[in-house]
Amino acid sequence: MTEPHTEPVVVLERDAEIAVLRLNRPDRLNACTVEMIDTLIGLFDVCDADDTIRAVVVTGTGRAFCAGADLESGGDTFAATADADTGAVPPDSGGRLALRIFRSTKPVIMAINGPAAGVGVTMTLPADVRIASDTAKFGFVFTRRGLVPEACSSWFLPRVVGIATAVEWTIGARMVTASEALSAGLVREVVPASAVRDRAMAIAREMTAGTSPVSVALTRAIMWRMLGAPDPQTAHHAESVAIFERGSSADVTEGVEAFLEKRAPSFTGRVSDGLPEIFG
Repeated sequence: MTEPHTEPVVVLERDAEIAVLRLNRPDRLNACTVEMIDTLIGLFDVCDADDTIRAVVVTGTGRAFCAGADLESGGDTFAATADADTGAVPPDSGGRLALRIFRSTKPVIMAINGPAAGVGVTMTLPADVRIASDTAKFGFVFTRRGLVPEACSSWFLPRVVGIATAVEWTIGARMVTASEALSAGLVREVVPASAVRDRAMAIAREMTAGTSPVSVALTRAIMWRMLGAPDPQTAHHAESVAIFERGSSADVTEGVEAFLEKRAPSFTGRVSDGLPEIFG
């Protein structure tokens, strides 16, 4: 008889300044549970609070990234009950995770080491970079389960691959190969399975080496938030406030002096001290 999997459903590992969140239910192809989602959300909180962490890489244990929701409960897997007093519909768990990744103050890189379906692929959409194994396949399979896309993917996916491709993939619900995902822009690179994590780590370091953590967090927020802005004036306002707030900071003084002195900067600003409000 196979021994039950008793290790944490998500493992936090450190490689110097990079945090790795590893989905860890390999016996179930890392199928997602509410426990896994809650754990991931909590670990993103941990990463944001730790100023020694500069970026987050998410990957899976074993041959799959994430096979989607765990269907062990059968037909009742997705059944839920509205609030008895208000009638309010409970929030989609995948959406809670997607919104938490969206709010990350650190760059997020997905190292998709194998097949990803359902929430296993939609959870990757709020990431900044997706690297895929050549063994990866992607399935927006919701209509084949009688469902609709979740995890805010109706907002994210068209912005990543375009509306026509997003509609084709979600309505048809077929599996998408790594090469097609690359052509459509869902993933940045396709590499051998053995190289996925290392490539994601290298990109994480390329994105954070010699940069101000506070400026990185603000830049990430501006870029994502402006996807939904009605016009460039909204971006102009947010950028103006951010430049004003950053302009008199110690980080800017250090960045300019380091450039003039031809040395690497040493930034002291900390994300955990709070970020200025620039979207008001």
